[in-house]
Amino acid sequence: MTSATVDPDSTTPEDLREAVRERYGKAARAVTEQLDAPRGEPSCCGGAAATAGDAISRDLYPDEAASTSEAAFAASLGCGNPTLLADLVPGEMVLDLGSGGGLDVLLSARRVAPGGRAYGLDMTPEMLELARRNQREAGVENATFLEGTIEAIPLPDASVDVIISNCVINLAADKRAVFTEAFRVLRPGGRLAVSDIVVLRRLPEVAQRVVRLWTGCVAGALLDRDYVAGLQEAGFVQASVEVTRRYDRADLLDLARTVDPADIPADMDVDELIEALDGAVASASIRARRPTTA
Repeated sequence: MTSATVDPDSTTPEDLREAVRERYGKAARAVTEQLDAPRGEPSCCGGAAATAGDAISRDLYPDEAASTSEAAFAASLGCGNPTLLADLVPGEMVLDLGSGGGLDVLLSARRVAPGGRAYGLDMTPEMLELARRNQREAGVENATFLEGTIEAIPLPDASVDVIISNCVINLAADKRAVFTEAFRVLRPGGRLAVSDIVVLRRLPEVAQRVVRLWTGCVAGALLDRDYVAGLQEAGFVQASVEVTRRYDRADLLDLARTVDPADIPADMDVDELIEALDGAVASASIRARRPTTA
């Protein structure tokens, strides 16, 4: 794609997927460049935080900072802490949809040991390379990183106990496929516990025209009630959405600063858009289960 502005009627799922891949590839490269730079010399690209909405991604893991690598934290562009939400126990098989730099996978792998394994699925080669590097540095052996999309999970039916995800499902163009695939790979009685962005009222049409908002977790988000309905349609039970944080005007202004002015359509009034979004966007904990009998 040559521009971040798109015609919503002509944009394909692959266009949106490529925009997401480009953004998160850039974030991974920034972190890798920092790791490879001589000690004391800053990266020319800045940290991953320069490409992320700080208002959404900051301060999510206050208790885990000492347990994994700084690089894994730098590449974490999430909106919650699904490893705690999932209540993982030793021996479980867990899958992280959109695993990025591997932070949630490495934390999960420690929680399901001994006897368990954590899988990370990501479509961005640079993120997978960074995740595997972080895994080696952390010395975590019971983790596996897979390349693929969350709409077509490369795992067998009924092969995992828990699915987690951190601010990724909202980026998928075909969320019905994501929910169907998640249901397929979960074992009967398995659970889904994800952190994600939801919207609490309909967004203005202009928000759908800015791909940077898709890759920044806003314009692709589902209404909270539509999230529950989508999970139920796929076969899940006990589906719920619990809002953990609403984003106000100050947060949205922080997020807007990460957008290149050249990517903003000429007919788009940013102040009006922020006013429309104020209080409509939220981080949420989403839970659901696959029934014990299908």
